[in-house]
Order: sequence, then structure tokens, then C-alpha cells
Amino acid sequence: MDKKYIFVTGGVVSSLGKGIISASIGKLLQARGYKVTIQKFDPYINIDPGTLNPYEHGECYVTVDGMETDLDLGHYERFTGIHTTRNNSITTGRIYKTVIDRERRGDYLGKTIQVVPHVTDEIKRRMLREGLDEDLDFVITEVGGTIGDIESAPFMEAIRQLRWQLGRDAVCVHLTYVPYLRAAGELKTKPTQHSVKELQGMGIQPDILVLRTERHLDNALRMKVASFCNVDLECVVQSEDMPSIYEVPVSMQRQGLDAAILRKIGIPVGETPPMKPWNAFLEKQRHATREVQVALVGKYDLQDAYKSIRESLNLAGIYNNVKVKICFVNSEEITTQNVASKLNGMAGMVICPGFGSRGVEGKVIAAEYGRTNDIPTFGICLGMQMMVIEFARNVLGYKDANSSEMDGETPHNVIDMMEEQKSITQMGGTMRLGAYDCVLREGSLAFAAYGGTSHISERHRHRYEFNNRYKAEYEAKGMACVGVNPDADLVEIVEVPSLRWYIGTQFHPEYSSTVLHPHPLFMSFIKACEDGTAEA
Repeated sequence: MDKKYIFVTGGVVSSLGKGIISASIGKLLQARGYKVTIQKFDPYINIDPGTLNPYEHGECYVTVDGMETDLDLGHYERFTGIHTTRNNSITTGRIYKTVIDRERRGDYLGKTIQVVPHVTDEIKRRMLREGLDEDLDFVITEVGGTIGDIESAPFMEAIRQLRWQLGRDAVCVHLTYVPYLRAAGELKTKPTQHSVKELQGMGIQPDILVLRTERHLDNALRMKVASFCNVDLECVVQSEDMPSIYEVPVSMQRQGLDAAILRKIGIPVGETPPMKPWNAFLEKQRHATREVQVALVGKYDLQDAYKSIRESLNLAGIYNNVKVKICFVNSEEITTQNVASKLNGMAGMVICPGFGSRGVEGKVIAAEYGRTNDIPTFGICLGMQMMVIEFARNVLGYKDANSSEMDGETPHNVIDMMEEQKSITQMGGTMRLGAYDCVLREGSLAFAAYGGTSHISERHRHRYEFNNRYKAEYEAKGMACVGVNPDADLVEIVEVPSLRWYIGTQFHPEYSSTVLHPHPLFMSFIKACEDGTAEA
């Protein structure tokens, strides 16, 4: 069949969960046998979120082809198992850059460049994924921000035009908020009505409404919303707070969201698919009773800053039949005097990625504590580099060892900038990004974690790397370089074989962990944490 298009917009307030709803729609359509992709259009003018502070935008997710993207793409991949690319993440900055570059080349033949039609045409081209050789049934497009934002106006105009051009091949799903006023004891639909009215004022009539709520909505309230917003009752769906975001697709299926979409597009609905693997995962989640505490050692005290790591830990816990309790430990506050109390009771720790010198010494101290006390320790990217620096200072005897990122004058730069990075002057999109190959040493813990596979591919986001000049010294003193890139000889994984579980990865394994396929390193790490708890 011809491609069908689903547009997901949001109103009233931000952070309602458009990404989770988009991912859930994708999962439900996949369960019916359709091929889907999900893309995010963000209204901000940055080319990508790669240069944004995590406090501004949360985690920066990286696709296999090396695009720095919004964290919602992580939800898309974890729910559906698809591999997103740079074509799945579009910002206003990328749109305008393309239009301006074309104008400079003379592609517009002297025309005056305007938002309509030139900017909106470029948005439409990307929404339709023109020029891409893809075998897809559905393209789901989530538009960031909130209806009424001045930045999102060109995207709304593009959707308005596409709705007319595509006819029944396009559906608009609008997510709004239904607040509960405790003093009045009532749920209020007026914010939803105003949000839909504003959307209608832009020329877009939503086909389906998803009402975000903290309390159950009865049929009378849904009927009221349907009547005031010109939407069929069966197309008014509620998204209640759930114990887990992974319950959302099942809730949406139970209410017939996927069926409503198919009816609107004119596709026979058929029987509801059972989603057996997904429901088996949820059963595991519900029956996990034992708790394992894992410290997240980082400097961003914000849940979304380490979103993929948190989800990867939780997923691995569920498949190990345990609940992972993640305890954030601010690395800026860690000292040699308080590290024991900060990490007291933790079955393991993850030393988080990041950039810059703030909080790194606390990570070094945490790495030493994990190594000397044989606590399962997982260092990711910068976290791995801090494990390497700690080992150099306290085992190799180089007390001034450091990364040239933190100290450009250090005589023992055990972590150094990659050669090809030294000539780069621009920050955005210039790091070592995307998936690269890695060869694992047979007999290593990492090799066992990957199930005896010697060749893997993982995603990267860094400029600095293990300095191979010191490799022989590390190997001789007990830190093994067990994963190496076969093309550039860059060290990808280090471990201390004498310890129960002490592994650092230069790559980001969290980007590859999905609901149905948790990452093997996280699985192995949680198993080590669980075993240590059982022994205690």
C-alpha cells in the first residue's frame, strides 16, 4: 500500500509524553505486521542537540549513522527495535540551513525566499521522506513543543498543507492535558478545548485526541471532549499515569488507539494482535520482587540527563528478575573522606559519561573505591576514561596522570585527543559519532557477556581516547584492553580480570538496549550486582 502518515502534536503544556505515545503507536502498528518509522521534528534553531547542556534538553541520543538527536529517538528505538538515522531527527536549524544553502547556490532562481512556500516545502519534503529508498507502511511524525509556540508555526502550516494533499492517507493525533483541581474535586476539559481550538485555528482538525491525565476519565467526560472538539468518541483516548512507561502500548491497544487510526485511514482493522513477547516482558516486570541498588555517579542531577542508561539498567534488571533502584550520586560532592558513605549499600555503580572537568575528580575517587573494594563498576565513555586515569595514578604510579581534556599540560596523558580531532575547530557534529566495529579478546569478561561473540558494533560520542603509548603498562599491571577497533587500533573496552566485574567502555552501550533485547553488558553487570547482593 502507499505510505500512510501519522502526525503527533501536543497542547496545553510540554512534557506530556508525545514521544511515548508516538513510540506506542509505532509498536502497535508493528504488532499488526506493518513496517514503521518514527521521526521527531524539533522547533529549536540548533542544528542538533549535540551542543546543548543536558539541563537544557536532557540526554543527547546518538543514531547508528552518527547523528546527535533528541532523547525521544531513544524511546522510539527501545519500543520498536528500529534503527533510526539522521533522517529521523529534524530541527528548524537544519531546515533553515538547507533553504539558505540552496539560496546561496542560486537554486531558487532569484526568487524571494519566504517561510511559505520555501521553508514549509522543505519541511513537507522531509515529513514525506522524499528521496529515501524505504519500504515503509507508516511514517509517524512527532512535532516537539506545544501548539501556539511561535517556533512551531511553520511545522503546523506544513501539516495543514499535507492533510489536504494526502487526504485519508494522513491522520493527526493530538495530545493534551486534563488537569484535576483538588479544591473543586473536578477534572477540567477546558484546557483541551482551548488547545484543539487553537489547532483548528491553524487549519488542522485533529482526528484522535489522547488525554493525558493523573486520574481515570469516565465516558461522560470523554463524550464532552468529543462533542466540543468534533472528534468521534472512540477517538478520544486517555493516557493515565502508569507504573511503567512500558505499560502504555498495552493501555493504548486496550482502548483501541491503533484500531481508530486504521479506521480513519480506511484500512480494515481485523483482530487485535496478542503482543506475546511484550506482555511476557511486562509479566516479568510485575513479578520482580528483589531489589538491587545501583549508584549512578554523575554531575547532572536530572533524570533525563542519563535517560538511556537508566532505562538500560531497568530493562536488564527486569530480565534478571530484580528491581533496580537507581541512586544518583553527585560526583562533585564525592571526596576521599565521604566516598564510603556515599556508596554505602550499593550493589554496583555506573560511572557516567559527560564532558568537561566539573565533577571528574569525584568520578576518579569513585572508580578507586569500586576497584579496591571489588564492587561491580561500569564506566561509560568519560566514566571509562576516569577508570583509566585512576589506575594510572594508583597502580602505575603516575600521580599526575590525566586526560588532556582536563589538563593540557599533564606529562602522562593516558587519555588523549584522537589525532583526527586535533584539526577540528567547530563543536557541533564533529566528534567520533555513530557505530564503529570492535573486536573482543576471547576469554575476557566482555567476550563472555556478549555470548562468545568476538565482533561487535557499538555507538560512540567522544573526542578523547585511550593513549596506546601506555597500553603495555596497563596490560602488565592488570588492566586489560579487551576490546579494540580493528581499523584504528583504538581501545574500546578495558577490564580488570582479577575483579568480579570492573569494565569500562569507550562506546555507549545504552543506545543499543531495547525492551525485547536488553544490552548484554547491562545484563552481565546487573547479574554481577545481584550475585554480590545474594552473597552479602
